[in-house]
Amino acid sequence: MALIVQKFGGTSVADPERIRAVAEHVAFTKRHGNDVVVVVSAMGKSTDNLIKLANDVSSTQPAREMDMLLTTGERISMALVCMALADLGIEAVSFTGSQVGIITDTVHTKAKILEVKGDRAREALAQGKVCVVAGFQGVSTEREITTLGRGGSDTTAVALAAALNADSCEIYTDVTGVFSADPRIVPQARKLQHINFDEMLEMAGAGSKVLALRSVEFARNHNVPIQVRSSFTWEPGTWVVQEDPSMEQAIVSGVTHETAEAKVTISRVPDEPGVAARLFRRLADSEINVDMIVQNVSTDGHTDISFTVPEVDLTRTLQVAEEIATSVGASGVAADPDIARVSIVGAGMRTNPGVAATMFEVLANEGVNIEMISTSTIRTSCVVRAGDVERAAQALHSAFGLDAS
Repeated sequence: MALIVQKFGGTSVADPERIRAVAEHVAFTKRHGNDVVVVVSAMGKSTDNLIKLANDVSSTQPAREMDMLLTTGERISMALVCMALADLGIEAVSFTGSQVGIITDTVHTKAKILEVKGDRAREALAQGKVCVVAGFQGVSTEREITTLGRGGSDTTAVALAAALNADSCEIYTDVTGVFSADPRIVPQARKLQHINFDEMLEMAGAGSKVLALRSVEFARNHNVPIQVRSSFTWEPGTWVVQEDPSMEQAIVSGVTHETAEAKVTISRVPDEPGVAARLFRRLADSEINVDMIVQNVSTDGHTDISFTVPEVDLTRTLQVAEEIATSVGASGVAADPDIARVSIVGAGMRTNPGVAATMFEVLANEGVNIEMISTSTIRTSCVVRAGDVERAAQALHSAFGLDAS
């Protein structure tokens, strides 16, 4: 008997018909001899509607109260899925994040999981019940309700799978798996049968929306096999696993893009020790994730520092940057939201020289100007104009032989 964790996103539980379909899927898995833990997101646009409701009520939204509000969406889903399972003769019990023992730090709206106790889930499974858990939420070490931020339900599912020693974690979404590029802008993109954790981690960090970055980190750290599948079909999805020697190592496995970023430049910063440390420590303390960083060569004892951040964090970033610029005597701060990032990812890049050069040549032939570059052993990313990113992704996908036949 296998233990399978199944996570269903908002589109999968968007309405009563979809909830009944999810229940049938879970019942099918249970009747085939498996123990099942289900993690659900809020129905459809419920979270967006709750945020709008908060905006309509008040311009002052304490983070604690927002977490209390937003966690109600998943609680509705979990109760309804249990009711639908009862109609199918499957005994199920629902748990909130706090009830199942998901312990987080104290950062509201972006909490990180510290521990998953899972005692009540183990007891229910031992009684032959299906456990349905509200995703996206937990309880802090100060006994406050917290939410896990974007992709929190994915993280909940993988964390539960790790804590319960599940055989696999199935992430059900509105796509049939992980593709070599976003099919909406690269029609020739193809579904990958397997991808390793490192590649998936880089793709998630570089703009792929299929899996949340933190969920992939959790899966890699605890060796939890993930299968990304569609909740609308029964076809096999994409397995995200540890490095498999039998897997063919493509030079480039995928092309990703991200448009929700902005570039910030601080001009004529005194070139002296400690300035960068002060800037990026303040950004880190403000829970702002910085991606690319470029510092120009010093001239006349001054330099320019440019970096990219999520566009949603741009206002807070500018406040921090302007405070630092004033305190160190820099000449000014500029923001550029009209940028995008295009990346190539592949484990084969470790042993194949010239991949980055090929990428730059392809972009040059397309007339796409590169503004910033960052690399890892299996990823190369370029910041380009937002209007060029789709053309860049399509050209790179073809150039590295990823187009579906």
